[in-house]
Amino acid sequence: MNSKHAALLLTESYKQHAQHYLAVDCTILGYEDGELKLLLYPRGFEPAFGSWSLMGGFVQQNESMEAAAMRVLLQTTGLKDIYLDQVAAFSDPNRDPGARVISMTFMALIRIDKHDKDLVRENGAHWWPVTKLPPMIFDHHQMFEKSLDLLQQKASTGLIGRELLPDRFTLMQLRNLYEAIFQRTFDPGNFRKKILSLNVLERLNVKNTTESKKGAYYYQFKKDISDQKNDRIVKFG
Repeated sequence: MNSKHAALLLTESYKQHAQHYLAVDCTILGYEDGELKLLLYPRGFEPAFGSWSLMGGFVQQNESMEAAAMRVLLQTTGLKDIYLDQVAAFSDPNRDPGARVISMTFMALIRIDKHDKDLVRENGAHWWPVTKLPPMIFDHHQMFEKSLDLLQQKASTGLIGRELLPDRFTLMQLRNLYEAIFQRTFDPGNFRKKILSLNVLERLNVKNTTESKKGAYYYQFKKDISDQKNDRIVKFG
């Protein structure tokens, strides 16, 4: 069998199988005014025109899923250097009434103060507090829930904050972020002790005087150091 004939047989073999669309949907999370927020936009085409949706798109012919997700994020937020994590694939045959679409969900964490607000407005997008989300299309709420679960797992075994907080922050601001992620309160003293024991923060000789009369020192993440993962920051059960 020559190579041309073999290639023809291979092509015919592929044609015997169903063809599917491959898409990415991005759960874009940010933190602002003490609340964890999700970026949603009104879908601009049928089915479900005008309904709230995660940011997403189809994977192009010469593109990986990760590259497609980064393209969507750049077009949406104007940012290139974004924290990105693969969450899960959603493949129910009936998940999208328009066609057979398999979608990979990615979780992105961004600084709301650094993204391109004009781009967001052009897309008609809106930052929603995760405690007050509107109804979303298809299985997008499940995608969000899976992404939040992943964020909570990461925040319990490593220190989350570098991607969501300003460059310098107080321990109270860090605790407020954790309370927004987990939707629960933490004892200030225990939280402070645990966080400082990780040895990944550097205290600055500058105070924030808005939190108390005495003031609270600002901290920043140490450079060139990875988060410790020897023990859970947040314990469950």
